[in-house]
Amino acid sequence: MKPQVGVLSVQGAFAEHVRAFREAGADPFEVRSTGDLARPLDALVLPGGESTVQGRLLKETGLFGPLAERIAAGLPVFATCAGLILLAERLEGDTTVWFGALPVTVRRNAYGRQLGSFAAKGRVGPDEDVPQTFIRAPSIVSVGNGVEVLSSFEGVPTGVRRRNVTALAWHPELTQDLRVFRRFLESMQVSAKRR
Repeated sequence: MKPQVGVLSVQGAFAEHVRAFREAGADPFEVRSTGDLARPLDALVLPGGESTVQGRLLKETGLFGPLAERIAAGLPVFATCAGLILLAERLEGDTTVWFGALPVTVRRNAYGRQLGSFAAKGRVGPDEDVPQTFIRAPSIVSVGNGVEVLSSFEGVPTGVRRRNVTALAWHPELTQDLRVFRRFLESMQVSAKRR
């Protein structure tokens, strides 16, 4: 049976994540309201977009509390860009904390605004030459205990994992390379066997 992956779909690049996870072998579905959480949920995706808007809509739709509980209970989470901001324990120069599930400090828009967007290739975990698209990307200023750095750019972490949470500052969903998605799905299966 394919993993049931819920993609937060209140704002941002959710359609691209649905496509990528479907092509990687999962059964993704959009999460827009608390009613969508009645479906079996093996993992949650927090896509790129506007983190402040997403945070507000999470609260307004009533999704924030139930998702926070599931993340804290060990639900696997895959986050990109704005999703990383939503998961961070600390934002540089900002007292806002959303889920606070990942012990990292994040700087918003560290790589410039939209016009400063760029693409690079690099190592992500065991994989080489993975395309990485940075669009108004945050950077990970510091990592806490137990955080594994999966990718970096010019010596600065851009992808991390801790327990059930994987978060990237860049956008893997904007390329045709599915290795990051497949690795996440594999890590879910390993974790499920351990439980």
